[in-house]
Amino acid sequence: MTGLDLLDPRYRAILCDIWGVVHDGARILPGVEQRLLKWKAEGRRIILITNAPRPADTVQAHLDSLGLPRFAYDAITSSGEAGIAALTEPPRPVGFLGTEDDRRDLVRGGVVLTAGSFDELACTGLNEWQDDPDDYRQSLEAWANAGVTMHCLNPDRVVIHCGRREACAGALADIYESLGGQVLWYGKPYRPIYDHARLLAGKPPVEAMLAIGDGLATDMIGAARYGIDAIYVSHGIHAGEPVPDDFASSHGLGAWRPILTVDSLV
Repeated sequence: MTGLDLLDPRYRAILCDIWGVVHDGARILPGVEQRLLKWKAEGRRIILITNAPRPADTVQAHLDSLGLPRFAYDAITSSGEAGIAALTEPPRPVGFLGTEDDRRDLVRGGVVLTAGSFDELACTGLNEWQDDPDDYRQSLEAWANAGVTMHCLNPDRVVIHCGRREACAGALADIYESLGGQVLWYGKPYRPIYDHARLLAGKPPVEAMLAIGDGLATDMIGAARYGIDAIYVSHGIHAGEPVPDDFASSHGLGAWRPILTVDSLV
């Protein structure tokens, strides 16, 4: 038995990251379905929480296509959901940077995208043709100089897709801030996505919540700042690296540390 099998009964709501923990972009990772079903059988609520820049129903459709049954979890919340809400309240024309699939999701969610002039930009990530964030520097500099506000719908900097590292919207947003541009961030490690996950879980006390993820700068910092415990999955984007000894002190987190480090959910 492992620490995952002996999880404290007080953790009634599990906020589980998706990419790097549940799947790698192309397949459900070994043991995930069985682990989630075991926790569900123990009466825990499973909320999948992701920095995907897409609505929850699109994320769910992807999980369906990979073969994860819907009864293995209770709900999904995404940074895309939060970003779409901000960009449609009220609706106004905004620019766009990302893939065509992401564009269609935003339009379906009511976001008004324009190819003309704009004061705000919805950034879901890199497009299909340029896979190096530095390739976008000229456009980012022009937008920053024009005072355009970037809405970053995926604060992840990198993801592992089928074993290959790929840059995400957060990498573009970092460049944008370095150029003097203003960025509004959605998803982990920011509080609103945890508030929404908590609501979906039935508003449990924070001491009954547990986060699981493979991102130090997103999953772990987000959990710590929200005041909940976490399990670190080391063999995700950090390729087996442990939590640094100075992780808490360097981020102003006091004595906080993950309660457990695992290779996977097996």
